[in-house]
Amino acid sequence: MTVKVGIVMDPIEAITYKKDSSLAMLWAAQNKGWELHYMEQRHLFLRDGKARAKMAPLSVAMDPDNWFTRGDYVSRDLAELDVILMRKDPPFDNEFIYSTHLLAMAESEGTLIVNRTQSLRDFNEKLFATHFPQCCPPVLVTRDADLLREFHAEHKNVIFKPLDGMGGASIFHIREEGTNLGVIIETLTAHGSETIMAQKYIPEIVDGDKRILMINGEPVPYALARIPMAGETRGNLAAGGRGEGRPLTDRDHWIAAQVGPTLKEKGLLFVGLDVIGDYLTEINVTSPTCIRELDTQFNLDIGMELMNCIEKELATR
Repeated sequence: MTVKVGIVMDPIEAITYKKDSSLAMLWAAQNKGWELHYMEQRHLFLRDGKARAKMAPLSVAMDPDNWFTRGDYVSRDLAELDVILMRKDPPFDNEFIYSTHLLAMAESEGTLIVNRTQSLRDFNEKLFATHFPQCCPPVLVTRDADLLREFHAEHKNVIFKPLDGMGGASIFHIREEGTNLGVIIETLTAHGSETIMAQKYIPEIVDGDKRILMINGEPVPYALARIPMAGETRGNLAAGGRGEGRPLTDRDHWIAAQVGPTLKEKGLLFVGLDVIGDYLTEINVTSPTCIRELDTQFNLDIGMELMNCIEKELATR
């Protein structure tokens, strides 16, 4: 019987063909002979106790000028699908939470949601890393200006960032002299009304912010080091960093081993760990990227590895 795969993603027309990880997943699912169904977040709805969506049949191609063909939208129960890939990019706002609740209704009827809806809600990508303090740099989470000033005074060289950002947005590097420290705290905390994260600055960022992809708790053997452009402290590709693939180090494997069992237990089948130097800084659970860059540099097929994992998971149901 053909596996029916749904995907909830940002508009497929607007993706960047050469690096989109969701597209790599869709290629892999199609190559397995699975049936693809496309949705955007706005297409999800609830009617009379049933989670439904306007979904369209989809086919994908490895063609930078014409990478998808989409059919007509039809309203169907989400539970008619065997698996749904939740690939909506942050922000993690109320609309995202509402979507996970709708997906959870299909999940309760047997549909596999990647990643598990409860875990998407429970694990903030910045805060989740702090569940593994043995892997992290010194870190503080607060909206208290005095505590943030004390953290800066103690560590001299720090990073302040919001808890709901992505792509390196609104990340501040504050050096020992503390230039503009007050206004940065006021801006990020919205004058003490919003909680942020402070981390000790890790100088190894100049060598790259490594993304380690995890499939059902096990690491892909190569990481993508996202190296900041000149004058930047952010390695994010969205902030102008360049990607350089590298084999995992012993420390990388150790961090993956610390985190992996929890990911597996929580139904987080596809996750991205961010590692700078020897330290875990974030755990990305919503829509991790970097598949395409690693596939290209190391002749991998990470999307197919994930689909094989999903196939095994479906077989146990």
